[in-house]
Amino acid sequence: MRTKGFRRARRLRTRRLRTTPATALLSLPLAAGLLISGCSAGGSTADASMAALPRSTPRELSAYYEQQLSWRECGVPGFQCATMKAPLDYADPGSGDIELAVARKKATGKGKPLGSLLVNPGGPGGSAVGYLQSYAALGYPEEVRARYDMVAVDPRGVARSEPVTCLDGKQMDAYTQTDMTPDDARETAELTRSFKEFAAGCEKRSAKILPHVSTVEAARDMDVLRAALGDDRLAYVGASYGTFLGATYAGLYPDRVGRLVLDGAMDPALSARRMNRDQTAGFETAFRSFAADCVKRADCPLGGGSAADAGTRLKAFFKDVDRKPVPGGDGRELGESLATTGVIAAMYDEAAWPQLRDALAAAMRDKDGAGLLALSDSYYERDGDGSYGNLMYANAAVNCLDLAPSFTSPDEVRAALPEFEKASPVFGEGLAWASLNCAYWKVKPTGEAHRIEADGAAPITVVGTTRDPATPYRWARSLAAQLSSGKLLTYEGDGHTAYGRGSECVDSTINTYLLKGTPPADGKRCSQG
Repeated sequence: MRTKGFRRARRLRTRRLRTTPATALLSLPLAAGLLISGCSAGGSTADASMAALPRSTPRELSAYYEQQLSWRECGVPGFQCATMKAPLDYADPGSGDIELAVARKKATGKGKPLGSLLVNPGGPGGSAVGYLQSYAALGYPEEVRARYDMVAVDPRGVARSEPVTCLDGKQMDAYTQTDMTPDDARETAELTRSFKEFAAGCEKRSAKILPHVSTVEAARDMDVLRAALGDDRLAYVGASYGTFLGATYAGLYPDRVGRLVLDGAMDPALSARRMNRDQTAGFETAFRSFAADCVKRADCPLGGGSAADAGTRLKAFFKDVDRKPVPGGDGRELGESLATTGVIAAMYDEAAWPQLRDALAAAMRDKDGAGLLALSDSYYERDGDGSYGNLMYANAAVNCLDLAPSFTSPDEVRAALPEFEKASPVFGEGLAWASLNCAYWKVKPTGEAHRIEADGAAPITVVGTTRDPATPYRWARSLAAQLSSGKLLTYEGDGHTAYGRGSECVDSTINTYLLKGTPPADGKRCSQG
């Protein structure tokens, strides 16, 4: 099992997990590794703060900043697409270009235009263009879409922007089924071999781009796009990992910050181990909320009693399918790794809880793993023909480049198991082992943990959900405190992220900020409805 953190909005009906509000990858340690794979394995938090770039545009980048985008129809009614060029390596702009996919939907109303609103759903690895065309430009509040051109760019290495590729479908199937809770030396060797083969596949297929998919580079690309769109300041809504991307932009270009919404915030100052452990605790919190609801129902597959009792039964089920997988209905079997992934996938949105109850009931009572496989497939972006999207490959590539690995050996993981299992009796063991993936990456990390203060930036709205599984609420509090102009908006509820998820208080507060520039009163709290 490996995790990510993409805003898994409410589309858990069938195969895909992303619907209504969007998708927001983030960092679970599942098949491609912790989406927020982490900083140094040493200290828990960083003291150093990100330094802003010079205000003037370097002469060697002027051609990129002055480029004119050539918009064209792109097969989706109402949308236009373009290709933007950026330097593959900002340290050596003359070494070649990278082409990035951009899409927009022009403002639809009569009010005074507010320029462009860039959106990113998270990941890393989530397609911002796909999110724009399937949700944001259609489902964001009408008053926002009336005043802004809705815009997205797939970050470098993602989807339509020179995507990272690593494995074929059969290889990825094997990878996602690897036992993530090794019981002996043989299983430990199999797990480390799977991480090494994944990393080697990425290097073989994507060697050119792998050293250049960092979050800092993606944020610099966003500034090139801002200039190409003709905007003096960046207006932006980022979810989950998209908050790290947006905060990084603010740290690099504080004077170019317009209206930034960072929903489901990450804390850039945390070490990898601390980040992964916090997220492990976040999934435990989300599971206990699910379990507390489940045990009140007569048909709860985890029985009655307390949420802790339900967790014990779920853990026992995971051990059962580890020993003897159950049929999945399509020739595959449901073992512990895919079963755990399926459960975690449903933690991103409480609207998925009924589907999870049905899937658990079928697997536990009827030995039918199809429901949990469907949830797991949606997490991994596995299609019915056995092919996979680029999500998990880009996820690992960005995480392993941004920060040094949480652990560098199986022995380090074993030493940390008690703290992870304390954070989550249900998921701790698997998420600790999943955090080992970046140890075998072929490209050395270029980033490190750091605070982001963005001195001089306009007010930035940071949104945190109190029972968010993928981006624990404490991260939002920390980021809002780091940012010199951060304003914290709290959503007291379940699920990952808050904007567009049913709270009129949250939505109206963010809409007011986007439309009028009035940030929320720092510390404002909202609830469901």
